Amino acid sequence: MQSQTGLIRAVGPLGLTALAINGVIGAGIFVMPAAVANLLGPASALAYLIAGAAAILIALSFAEAGSYFDRAGGPYLYAREAFGAFIGFEAGWMFLLGRLAGAAAIANAFASYFAYFWPEAGTPLGRACSMGAAISAIGALNYVGVRYGAAAVNVLTAGKLVPLLVFIAAGFCFVRTPAIIPSAAPPGEQLREASLILLFAFGGFEFASVPSEEVIDSRRHLPIALIVGISLSAIIYMLVHLVCMGALPALAQDATPVASAAGRFLGPAGAALMVLGAVLSTTGTNSTILLIGPRILYALAQGGQLPAVLGRVHPRYRTPHISVALFAAATLGLALSGSFVQLAALNAIARLLYSITTCMAVPVLRSRIPSSERTFTLPFGRLIPALGILASAVLLTGINGAQALIGVAGISSGAVVHAIMRKLRGIPFA
Repeated sequence: MQSQTGLIRAVGPLGLTALAINGVIGAGIFVMPAAVANLLGPASALAYLIAGAAAILIALSFAEAGSYFDRAGGPYLYAREAFGAFIGFEAGWMFLLGRLAGAAAIANAFASYFAYFWPEAGTPLGRACSMGAAISAIGALNYVGVRYGAAAVNVLTAGKLVPLLVFIAAGFCFVRTPAIIPSAAPPGEQLREASLILLFAFGGFEFASVPSEEVIDSRRHLPIALIVGISLSAIIYMLVHLVCMGALPALAQDATPVASAAGRFLGPAGAALMVLGAVLSTTGTNSTILLIGPRILYALAQGGQLPAVLGRVHPRYRTPHISVALFAAATLGLALSGSFVQLAALNAIARLLYSITTCMAVPVLRSRIPSSERTFTLPFGRLIPALGILASAVLLTGINGAQALIGVAGISSGAVVHAIMRKLRGIPFA
């Protein structure tokens, strides 16, 4: 029987899938075609296939790990249950820092796109007002109920997908579809670099794994939501890229490829539609982050690894209201200060680290759960989690020295917070 004082299960399978899609399809889809084309030209489709396959491998590991729990926490919970409190805390801490930096960066991207419709958003004051209004509104919805936060995610998911689907459908009708099979193999280094960029872009599906305590029958629905979410997102990314290739001969040099391509075959109205899609896309991604970010704070507090106040649930709204308010305030502060730029590398590094810990956790958790109690088990034994670890490790080797230092700083700060919390709770380190 569900607690009458805890969180409420109000997110269904559609909302869960929307969380996964919103995590993947954000601002990046509107600029990624140019970045990939700059590296590979006509061979770009190969990078999408490689990155999509790698992302699905990691998502499958999240699907099995998530099928074992109906509590909040996602990667934090999986790492904690498999490897203990310290590794779990580090996974949760890095997830938290990465999401804060990501939300702040996306808020700034939102303001840039919004300036197309409201030029004042291009001024410092207008930019601050537009970001403040967007973050405050999303935070308020999540404060008063997960139903409202999830409903906003659903609406914004539809809002971002409709312009992209119009773009794809119109593009394939009016644009000569480019050949997707290159006449010669592309240079290996460029193919690797483009695939790595795309694998970063395909991240975010794991957002759906975090609020499991508020999901209806999460153990059964989460695997399907993750697999559908990442698969659909990867297909949309590739189709958008193909339309851009067909519409823009100088795709690699175009700073706004999707809007420029839409302008070619749909006119100014098409370009405006794509900018609107970008506004809705960035808002949708941040609505997802502001829903799941506070749940990580809540989970860490429930695990006794952050102050207990962050684990409080509002008696009327049944939300982790203090965590929601704190996360929204921190996001807005970072967005306005610009300090998120220094934390940007944490977004990528954190994703790699908790992807590795999740993939590693799968065989450990599987060994503890009787087969009769499992709702989703990957085939081929440990092969899929091992391939997910390999894909993440290859990406991790691509970071530079400055990014590595930022990652070490993030992990070290987590170790300090963990030690302080143990000291305050009187837990010995031996």
